[in-house]
Amino acid sequence: MSTTTPARTTAVAIPYALERIGIVMEPDPADPRQVEGVLNPATVQDPDGTVHLFPRLVAEQNVSRIGRARVVVTDGVPTGVADLEIALQAQRGWEHGTAHGGVEDPRITPLNDLGIHVMSYVAFGPLGPKPALAVSTDGREWRRLGPIQFAYDDALDTDLNLFPNKDVVFFPEVVPDPEGRPSFAMLHRPMWDFGFVRPEEQPPLPAGVTDDRASIWISYVPVDDAVQDITALTRPGGHRFVAGPEYEWEALKIGAGPAPLRVPEGWLLLHHGVTGSLPGGSFVPQAFTVRYVVGAMLLDADDPSRVLARTSEPLMAPETADETAGTVANVLFPTAIEKIDGEHVVFYGAADTRICVARLVRIP
Repeated sequence: MSTTTPARTTAVAIPYALERIGIVMEPDPADPRQVEGVLNPATVQDPDGTVHLFPRLVAEQNVSRIGRARVVVTDGVPTGVADLEIALQAQRGWEHGTAHGGVEDPRITPLNDLGIHVMSYVAFGPLGPKPALAVSTDGREWRRLGPIQFAYDDALDTDLNLFPNKDVVFFPEVVPDPEGRPSFAMLHRPMWDFGFVRPEEQPPLPAGVTDDRASIWISYVPVDDAVQDITALTRPGGHRFVAGPEYEWEALKIGAGPAPLRVPEGWLLLHHGVTGSLPGGSFVPQAFTVRYVVGAMLLDADDPSRVLARTSEPLMAPETADETAGTVANVLFPTAIEKIDGEHVVFYGAADTRICVARLVRIP
């Protein structure tokens, strides 16, 4: 078990860039399910190449559902969506509280070794945000596996299940866990913050961790366990610290974006970096006090807990009117990558209001 924050990663060139394409989805004010925004989507690509978008739909009082819509592609470029329906909504007691709740910010990864898509999402339940999983064989019908229960590790000197957690995303390929076993790996972001339920309580940080800013961790599920019982995906272990804030543009916190993409250099992970302030804590709606930008890391292909390189400057920052004005201004939040007509397209939430797309291009 390794939790101590590693030495600062040497900034080397990461040969990838983002080029804006435009807006793919905006909220429909006539639809009460989305009057407060559409944002932070997942995606599923059918065998015939059709891409479906799974946006977070925000209704009044910040109640969220997860939708499903077909992405309209014109001349190889996503330009809109059609046939919007609901894929998942808060129906379980642990997915909502008395006067709040919802299912939020899905990420979807195909796990071909299991013949499924796995959706991670945030269930904003009675005790705040907790990660949960659902699975599908066709990208249409989803079966809940339940909340993620991180395996207890006495060496951590704490219990990860005490804390809110977000930005869970699986790797699409099997990787070795710390004991060398073929495993499914997930990135996640524990939040050392009891502000939602016990604002005066001092969170017990894991052994060796001295920085309480939200950072990226990795946990594992052995393949054999998941083959025998698919619900094993909700019980990951082997927890490791991966990366925390290092640069000024990510000084407040960082979190994983879309599922890591296998590239010649290793695993390319897009992540968000946040600056600003959180008056009132992490669970109070933020307006004009934070700035989210997009950065990137390269993780080792054989040991994805190891960061090989990371960008010292953002790949993209809020610049356009679509990104600088909305429910929460100055937010870029990448959550999905799909290959469309031979090009990798990144879907991202803009200003917590709409969904935009950008090309991921390799720099010669």
